[in-house]
Amino acid sequence: MTITNRWLLPEGVEEILPPKAIELEQLCRKIIDLFSTWGYEFVIPPMVEYLESLLTGTGEDLDLKTFKLTDQLSGRLMGVRADITPQVARIDAHLLKRDTPTRLCYLGSVLHTRPGKSGDTRAPLQVGAELYGHSGVASDIEIVKLMLATLNQLGINQTYIDFGHIGLFRTLSANSSLTITQQAEVFEALQRKAKDELKSLYKEWKVNDASSKALLELIDFNGDVSVLDDAKKYFKNFSPDIGQYLDEIKALSESITGHADVSINIDLAELRGYHYHTGMVYTAFVPGEGDGLAFGGRYDDIGSAFGRARPATGFSTDVKSLLKQQTIVKNSPPRIFAPASGDSALTEKINSLRESGKIVVVELDGQQASASDMNCDQQLVLEKGEWITKDIT
Repeated sequence: MTITNRWLLPEGVEEILPPKAIELEQLCRKIIDLFSTWGYEFVIPPMVEYLESLLTGTGEDLDLKTFKLTDQLSGRLMGVRADITPQVARIDAHLLKRDTPTRLCYLGSVLHTRPGKSGDTRAPLQVGAELYGHSGVASDIEIVKLMLATLNQLGINQTYIDFGHIGLFRTLSANSSLTITQQAEVFEALQRKAKDELKSLYKEWKVNDASSKALLELIDFNGDVSVLDDAKKYFKNFSPDIGQYLDEIKALSESITGHADVSINIDLAELRGYHYHTGMVYTAFVPGEGDGLAFGGRYDDIGSAFGRARPATGFSTDVKSLLKQQTIVKNSPPRIFAPASGDSALTEKINSLRESGKIVVVELDGQQASASDMNCDQQLVLEKGEWITKDIT
């Protein structure tokens, strides 16, 4: 690296400068304060952990995103976290060990080996809320409502939310004649909604059983909540578990139907987080953005690796992405310029202004920059023996 490019950052890693940095910090505080009013307790997991703990129960997807390094003290392999949710699950299962429903929230940087797509950050600032110890749909409803409340904090006037259920694919696959390898190919095709491709594969494999065909039909169950009634009729002779999954999605949809600014879409072929989630999954979108802004779902199995298999559901989002969507305009407090002076009355005035939350920039001895150069809107001037604040004209 030459002297001329030592300032370059790795691709997908960025720094945030004034005034955006303080706006981001204020948004973080606002979100955590919101979570607190809902009873979610704040935890701070470490940036690095031993790899086996960090990736337990998360599947291959997270493994590929995780930077690995060797601990110079123990010689064991460690990872820089790519997701905080597994860490919070470990805290609930192994450290807190509560028998009651437990609400936890978190905020921290994560690091990905590769961006999700070209131009994406590899260092999101992840914030999330997790609810442990309750297996009913009521906990999913609470998490979705909290996710929507978080977006409302930004002044977002319209939200689109997709609902799916991982249990559908798991149950149909288990009851099908497909081999493990074939199930993996079907999984990939469903994610791309490639129905014609699946038909060709089924013809090649000579697959004709009802559960395999039903996997193919999942793609067409995509639309408003009426899709659930159609799916209920189609799956009435299948496993009773499928009917239960559809009822869960319906209950979740009905719980937020009264939100005027929320549009609901059902997608029974939604498999995001398949290797991680076990039940309902949900993604929030905003107008004009093709990618989801907040993601959530149920992941009941992850705690078993830490000694306690507790039901769990939660959501997370990247605060940096949220900041880009924020529509609430805040008036920045004025910056007040104070001249260099040993006057005790001036020092007292400066301290009083700062204690009241005002921003005061004090001139340094010998500095050439004026109040305007220091981005100040006001200045302290001495009039009739009293220091007063005046606008800079």
